[in-house]
Amino acid sequence: MPLTASTTPQLDMRRLDAGAAALAARAAPAALGFGLMNLESGEHYTMNGDRRFPMQSVFKAPLGAAALAEVDAGRLALDEAVIVEAQDLSPAWSPIADAWPARRDYTVGEILAAAVTDSDNTAADLLMKRIGGPGAVSAWLGAERLNEIRVDRYERELQTEIYGMSSFRPDWKGPGFEQARATVPEATRRAAMAAYMRDPRDTATPRATLDFLLRLDRYELLSPASTRRLLQLMLATPRGRDRLLAGFPAGSRFAHKPGTSGTHLGITTAFNDVGLVTLPDRRSYAVAAFLSGSTLSPEGQAGLLAELGRLVSASVG
Repeated sequence: MPLTASTTPQLDMRRLDAGAAALAARAAPAALGFGLMNLESGEHYTMNGDRRFPMQSVFKAPLGAAALAEVDAGRLALDEAVIVEAQDLSPAWSPIADAWPARRDYTVGEILAAAVTDSDNTAADLLMKRIGGPGAVSAWLGAERLNEIRVDRYERELQTEIYGMSSFRPDWKGPGFEQARATVPEATRRAAMAAYMRDPRDTATPRATLDFLLRLDRYELLSPASTRRLLQLMLATPRGRDRLLAGFPAGSRFAHKPGTSGTHLGITTAFNDVGLVTLPDRRSYAVAAFLSGSTLSPEGQAGLLAELGRLVSASVG
C-alpha cells in the first residue's frame, strides 16, 4: 500500500500545554481532565489522560452503543415494546418518570433516543436492564478493549448513593428526590459526595473516551446504520450547548454527550462534555472534558468548558 501523510495541521502542543494548565488552575480545587484527537492523523493530546473521572450522563453514549450492538446482533429490535412500571422509575432528570403513569408504553427506539439525546435517567435504566444490566455493558466495553470506561450501576442506584440516601422509591420522582435528600444529615451527604468522587465505579479516563470516540467515528464499533443512528442522537441533543460547543467556530457540528451531577452544598461532583466535532472546513476531532469537584457556579463551569473549546479551536491550526 502506498504511504500517505496527514493533510491537516499538527496540534499546537505548546499552546495546549499552556492553555490547559491555565484552565486547570482556574478550575482548582476541582480536577480537570482533557483530551483532544485529530481523527485524520490520530495525533492526540491529553491532560490527566489516565485519571478516572465520574461520568454521570456521559455513560449514556457507551450505553447507547452497547444497545445498538445488540440490535446489530439481532437480539434487540428498535420497535420492541417497553412497559414502564413503578419500580422502573429513576431520579431526575427524567421526563419519562414525570409523565408516568399517564404514559407507560414506549419502544426501544424511543427509550434509546430519550437516554442519549434527552439524557433521561429512567430511559437509561430501562435500556440497560433490557440488554442485561451494567454487567452486560461492561462485558461489551471489555470485548471492545475499552477497559478504562466503567459502567457499574443503574442511575437509580448511583444517584442516591452520591448523597448517602437509601434506595430510590417511586414517590421520590420529580421534586420528591430533593425533598428526600434534604432529610439526610449534611455531614453524611458531604462524605458520600467525597466518596463518589474517589470511587472508580462509573468512571472513564480522557484517553479511553478519545479511543471510544475515534472507533465510533471509524465505524469500528457498530454497523454503519447503527453508527449513524447513535451519532445523530448525539448531534440532536439540546443539552450542554454552553460548554465546548460555545467555544467552537460558528457552523461547527458537535455530536456529543454532556454529563452533569448538579450542584449541591456548593460542590459539583461532575460537569463533563465529550464528543466529535466537525469544524466548518470539515476537519474532525474527538474532544473530552471532565471536571470533578468544582466550586464554581454552573455558569462558571460552562464558561470554563467553553474556554476549553476556544483553546481547541486555536490549537488545531
